[in-house]
Amino acid sequence: MPDTPVAALILAAGLGTRMKSTHPKVMHPLAGRPMVAHLLETVAALTPERVAVVVGPGMDAVAAAVAPHPVCVQAERLGTGDAAKAGRGELDGFAGPVLVLYGDTPLVSAATMRAAAGACAGGAGGGAAVVVVGFRPAGDHEYGRLVTDDAGALTRIVEAKDATPAQLEIGLCNSGLMAISGEHLFALLDQIGTGNAKGEYYLTDIVALAYGQGLKTAVVEAEETELMGINSRAELAVAEAVVQTELRARAMAGGATLIDPTSVWLAHDTVLGQDVTVHPNVVFGPGVTIGDEAEIKSFSHLEGATVAAGAVIGPYARLRPGADIGVGARVGNFVEVKNATLGEGAKANHLSYIGDATVGAGANIGAGTITCNYDGFDKHRTKIGVNAFIGSNTALVAPVTIGDGAIVAAGSTIGRDVAADALAIERAPQEEKPGWATSFRQQRQAAKPKK
Repeated sequence: MPDTPVAALILAAGLGTRMKSTHPKVMHPLAGRPMVAHLLETVAALTPERVAVVVGPGMDAVAAAVAPHPVCVQAERLGTGDAAKAGRGELDGFAGPVLVLYGDTPLVSAATMRAAAGACAGGAGGGAAVVVVGFRPAGDHEYGRLVTDDAGALTRIVEAKDATPAQLEIGLCNSGLMAISGEHLFALLDQIGTGNAKGEYYLTDIVALAYGQGLKTAVVEAEETELMGINSRAELAVAEAVVQTELRARAMAGGATLIDPTSVWLAHDTVLGQDVTVHPNVVFGPGVTIGDEAEIKSFSHLEGATVAAGAVIGPYARLRPGADIGVGARVGNFVEVKNATLGEGAKANHLSYIGDATVGAGANIGAGTITCNYDGFDKHRTKIGVNAFIGSNTALVAPVTIGDGAIVAAGSTIGRDVAADALAIERAPQEEKPGWATSFRQQRQAAKPKK
């Protein structure tokens, strides 16, 4: 596509009634972020001159999600043509191709957007005033048909319920996505009427209007998968599967090993370094970066975390936001780390909670260790020094500092700082009563009713 300025108008005012949700449809997530954010990222690849998003009244969450792009409010939901009209203020004076996209059709590729914009007015050698993105679905369907003349120009879009038997044989169908010359966009929109069963303004009517006025129209074809609209939870699940397949393929092409790819769930921004190994049944939430040669074992859940080169996580580990795992460190089974740093070679291998803490290089955290970081009002930090050793079943009551090389005896509750290389012991004295167990058993047996 030449360097013709491009604009994007994203229609995102749908309520998503079939979603059975109180959230706007376009806010439902794919790979850890709202579906409309996926679309905006793809649009950004075209470096558009203008981007505007049409929302409904009170859709503040959508406005926040699409910021800093401006939003235009469709006061009444009177159809797709009415929604496009709402963008007039943001697109006034723009004469280049305007991509009309849908927030609930988030998988359309940058290549398809470029093809549509390139075929539109301002494209190489002059282009069409209206370009519709079409596709050829398999099997039975209710998509509108794209009707063309003998020269291949698009004459109109016929909805399936209004199509003749001959028109229903047309394989080329309407995706809803268009590129429309900004020079003609709003003049054509103003001519759309409401003479239909719903009494709404249909954006699809713009095709027949343009053709009838002698303006050039065209079709650009794309794959059905990328034109998938999401109107229900079931369709959302199908789209998630498509996105996950793409993310997994990208990760493996980048040098990561996914032992069982279909059981690994990635976020849109997951970064896996070279020679990373991910075992089955691992979930990556947003904001995770894994360094080279690291290993993520089964049934681990990571979100908002950084794992350095050569570290080993899991199995059954949980890394929450703010977890920063150092080079060659170990986080083992049933260990939870939150807002905490583990230094190079540090180990927390079993059944521990490390929250709001700094763990020095080479430190060892014994099984059952808990950093008691919350006092009911505020969070406090625990600092564990280099090469410190924390014995099993230890409670560290923050704020507290364990010095370099210090040892905390198993079963201790530590509420005061421990000096470097010191041994800290906090436990009740052990008391032993000889013969007590024999007497206890005899008493219990004597108290039982005889059979």
